[in-house]
Amino acid sequence: MAALNISGLSKHFGTTKAVDSATLEIEAGQFVGVIGRSGAGKSTLLRLINRLIDPTEGSVSFDGVDITKLKGKALRQWRRDCAMIFQQFNLVDRLDVITNVLIGRVAEHSILSSTAMRFSDAERAMAAKALDRLDMVPFALQRAGTLSGGQQQRVAIARALVQNPRIMLADEPIASLDPGNATRVMEALRTINEEDKLTVLVNLHTLDTAREYCGRIIAMRQGQVMFDGPAHELTDAVVRDIYGADGLEDFNEAVTSTSVKGQEPVAA
Repeated sequence: MAALNISGLSKHFGTTKAVDSATLEIEAGQFVGVIGRSGAGKSTLLRLINRLIDPTEGSVSFDGVDITKLKGKALRQWRRDCAMIFQQFNLVDRLDVITNVLIGRVAEHSILSSTAMRFSDAERAMAAKALDRLDMVPFALQRAGTLSGGQQQRVAIARALVQNPRIMLADEPIASLDPGNATRVMEALRTINEEDKLTVLVNLHTLDTAREYCGRIIAMRQGQVMFDGPAHELTDAVVRDIYGADGLEDFNEAVTSTSVKGQEPVAA
């Protein structure tokens, strides 16, 4: 089973240290939540892992391969193996749902066939199976732009699944969703983690959600890893030590407004 190793990883934007000397080892099959205030470095960390951006210092390796040194075809293959789910879904609104899912197979095709959206029957069956896992088959021929935010996020997860990834990253996947849809998305990620034995790293802005779904939590502040351990060890007292009393209050306010167990919806 392949482990993800992060060693002395930093990313500087001018004088700002978005990620500052992060060192982590993520064992295969873990469900890891990354929490922190806005600007803590969570999104930058995931983008460094996926190689959407390059580090200033340090390295990322997976299964013994130094990801930070990959180029060309090898880098494209890594981005296929390391699926990324974004807060804003990144679907093509004018295309139907199943075609959006099939876009996850583009890395397996030549430029000509991918541009022409030529996919095999086997790939279409794979896309339908992924949609079925996320209860989205009834919407397969519907334009993606007509779906709710929660439905679009589940389509984005299905698209990630058809990449046959070895690791899955999710950057604030429930930040703009109402509690019901947030629950569906988090439960879908947990099911994928458990059934597929797939390593999942998810950035979250709510403490209770991280505690409920993630076996391990990493807390970041100003680009640094301030806590890394089992969810049950991240008590309110520990959060207060890391972020201060105001920080704990911020997390509690976030939980009140967007907790997956809440009743009042937020803006989609």
